[in-house]
Amino acid sequence: MESQKEEIIIQKETKFCSNCGAEIDKKAEICPKCGVRLMGNSQGQNLPVGPKNAGLAAVLSFLVVGLGQIYNGQVGKGLLLLVGALISGVLMLVFIGFITWLIIWIYAIYDAYNTANEINAQLEY
Repeated sequence: MESQKEEIIIQKETKFCSNCGAEIDKKAEICPKCGVRLMGNSQGQNLPVGPKNAGLAAVLSFLVVGLGQIYNGQVGKGLLLLVGALISGVLMLVFIGFITWLIIWIYAIYDAYNTANEINAQLEY
């Protein structure tokens, strides 16, 4: 008799991030791609943890570049913007740093405000 080989197929359970759409592990609490903290609901969908104040998110990014994104749960994006602002700060020794820092700063404020509104809109459904 020939021995039969058993094939074991390990199927990883996945879900999709409600913020960026990336396929992630079903048990993940934070999306590794966009950094948004997620929680499961009864339908197995992911939603951000709670409602966000868009004005507060914008003010936080106004005060410290990227802090509004971190408040919204987008830690990776917030840290990336913070590092970009720091690099632009060093580049202020050359004129281009003023321009790049201003662009990053304005984008961070705009993005924090809009992301908070999007999170709140998702929570309403």
